[in-house]
Amino acid sequence: MAELYINTKTILENIRKLDNYLKQNDIKWTLVSKILSGNREVLEIILNSPDIKNCHSIGDSRLSNLKVIKSLRPEIVTMYIKLPSITSAHSVVKYADISLNSSYHTIEALNREAVAQNKIHKVIVMVEMGELREGVIRDKLLKFYGSVFDLCNIEIIGLGTNLGCMYGVEPTYDKLIQLSLYKQLLEIKFDRTLELISGGSSITLPLIGKKRIPPNVNHFRIGEAAFMGKSPLNNRKFRNLSTSAFEFKANIIEMELKEGVPDGIIGEGNVGHAEEIEETENILEQYRIILDFGLVDVDNTNLRIKDEKLSFSGTTSDMTVLNFNKSEKSTRNIYKHGKKVAFKPDYMAVARLMNSGFITKVVK
Repeated sequence: MAELYINTKTILENIRKLDNYLKQNDIKWTLVSKILSGNREVLEIILNSPDIKNCHSIGDSRLSNLKVIKSLRPEIVTMYIKLPSITSAHSVVKYADISLNSSYHTIEALNREAVAQNKIHKVIVMVEMGELREGVIRDKLLKFYGSVFDLCNIEIIGLGTNLGCMYGVEPTYDKLIQLSLYKQLLEIKFDRTLELISGGSSITLPLIGKKRIPPNVNHFRIGEAAFMGKSPLNNRKFRNLSTSAFEFKANIIEMELKEGVPDGIIGEGNVGHAEEIEETENILEQYRIILDFGLVDVDNTNLRIKDEKLSFSGTTSDMTVLNFNKSEKSTRNIYKHGKKVAFKPDYMAVARLMNSGFITKVVK
């Protein structure tokens, strides 16, 4: 089986560096672990490390993952970072101490469940700030807050927003200052204190160094920077974080010298993806490497081949094909049947590989 190598020491070092940086800037943060897909072995190492002792909470978008986290560390504060459905209210209250919400009916259901489970469930109200994903419309926020803040077993602890995930709307000082002003309005009108103003995710991190974070914005939900060492704002390494916590290796199950173009009538029956070949191209024979992973496991567009002499040729449900020129004698000596090809996966690739039951996870 193809293998995903996970360096937990590198991840913990990133967490430690992030924690120190955020602490210097008076920002609390939630470590978002959804990339791990609830992998018990990796979570156990991270959750039992002193490096996370200063994290405000551990967040995830899957209740099954939060269940694993609570089974490993029942006392740890957990956050459900995806809007709950009404039908999942029981599990949300059971496994998440905090959830992000934008629906009155859902919060009502969470309140009923919190009463039944004899708990106080904490809520961060999400505000729509232009990304057109989750969030209460800004003009309706005062009325919305007024309807939920006095539910008996619900504690509204803050406001939050999500930027950059769907359309790529960038977080800016202007966007965040609006969120900050809503905090002030709500606190004055309802005489309540909002503990957290959750200003975003790894995409917002570069604004800290530019002094573009308003003082009231005091909480981030961070996953990609901790695990991949990058901010999706520019897809670059963030400060001194490591980008090498994950490596993907696939097994060569065939390597042969073959024609450079397909031979036969090309129909619509293919189930995979292949690189476009121009009709005018006269491609000579190439070495074709077949690997033991496919679209079921990961999209090859989220992988970078470490050896630049190799290139993607195509992929199907469970096999992927690379090629290289037959003139590359040194390359031919390296890659043989039974050897491996190494890839650098991006965030989405790691998330999908971690979720695949057909990929071996090698934890270091």
